[in-house]
Amino acid sequence: MGILSRMNNEMQQLTGSSLAPRPRSRRHHSIGFWVAAVAFLLNMGFSAVPTPLYVLYQQRDGISNLMVTVVYAVYAVGVIGSLFLGGHLSDWIGRRRVFVPALLANAVSAVVFIVDPSLGGLIVARIVSGISVGLTTATATSYLAELHASARPAASRRRAETVATASNLGGIGFGPLAAGLLAQFAPAPLRLPYLVFGVALVALAAAVALSPETLHRPVPRPRYRPQRIVVPERARSIYYAATLAGVSAFAVFGVFNSLVPSFLAGTLHEPSHALAGAVPFAAFAGGAVAQILGSRLTNLVLLRRSVPVIVLGLALTAGAMWSASLAMFVVGGVITGAGGGMVFKGSLVVAASTAPPQARAEALAGFFLGAYIGLSLPVVGLGIATTYAPARDVMLVFAALAAIAIAASVRAVILGSTPRAPEHRPQRTHRRSIGAQVREGSPRG
Repeated sequence: MGILSRMNNEMQQLTGSSLAPRPRSRRHHSIGFWVAAVAFLLNMGFSAVPTPLYVLYQQRDGISNLMVTVVYAVYAVGVIGSLFLGGHLSDWIGRRRVFVPALLANAVSAVVFIVDPSLGGLIVARIVSGISVGLTTATATSYLAELHASARPAASRRRAETVATASNLGGIGFGPLAAGLLAQFAPAPLRLPYLVFGVALVALAAAVALSPETLHRPVPRPRYRPQRIVVPERARSIYYAATLAGVSAFAVFGVFNSLVPSFLAGTLHEPSHALAGAVPFAAFAGGAVAQILGSRLTNLVLLRRSVPVIVLGLALTAGAMWSASLAMFVVGGVITGAGGGMVFKGSLVVAASTAPPQARAEALAGFFLGAYIGLSLPVVGLGIATTYAPARDVMLVFAALAAIAIAASVRAVILGSTPRAPEHRPQRTHRRSIGAQVREGSPRG
């Protein structure tokens, strides 16, 4: 039995939630699983809706690339602040009690986008959207794992892991695609995408509210405190290595989620709004597809294969900037996204495997806190750098640094996850290494 299976068994004892409910209850949990997955996907998708629209804001208001970077950065500030202050609260008050308000917060953000499309309104709306995403990531990931365990108690956890990570990355890719198509072919491009997503989020919030809760509130309820790392001391080195890998992968995704439309319009002379949404979608879809195709690989194999894939993708993407080749840019984006998705999934599973089940959301919140720092700070640096140097030079330097960071962090995760040779193991044979547990808990699966 892998570590994730044991975690779910322990969770039943610690929370009182049943992982072997009656058939009717299992159906309820199964429906709730897919409702939560769609809600997770669309909430993450809404966070990226402005990506292909930034060019329109620039044309209308004369906003510089640097200010677009600032608007993107305040979103990341909202995510990071929300993760630090509230990303772990679902461990204490239940998954639905956090997930539903998070969905409604993004609906409020949509209203702000519609009624106040000025630069100030963009900043406020992006902060609110960041707060929503910060509350969502760890909560929805934990919620999906628990709903799946209740709906299919004898099944592998592989499907829940794949759906959660694919909903995360797939959602961030779907948002720009939908917004770009609406901006290109429908009226009111700076209002209609927000209206469509806002209505969908309200409907999904109602559906999640009707889904089963999977976690009973602890008695007595813990006193409030900000996020902290709740990971056994012996597992912290591998947890930090996994988080660093997530930071590196999200730094790469951040470029496609913020600056690609400007690169397309400026360096590649492609002003199409549909294309500005399709290219980020292709990168994130590549990540989601790679996660699905790699779901039967062990975690360590997935991580080992991720490095050459993402290095090749980064090389093609940077090369496309120098050769002004749109085809190479798209292919490079898909390959980069595939490698980034593999790194993200592998590191996420490792990070989750290091925490006790009653602190799963808190450990994941710490992981996503690091990931969203990676999603924001490098992009801000790139935005500033492109005001002083050509975009193709900046992209080349970024690609080299990102490749080095990903290779180093993935290597650290692999080394930390690999069991020691028998002669080096502790004499107490009744306890196994964290590396062995992570290997067993990896998807084979």
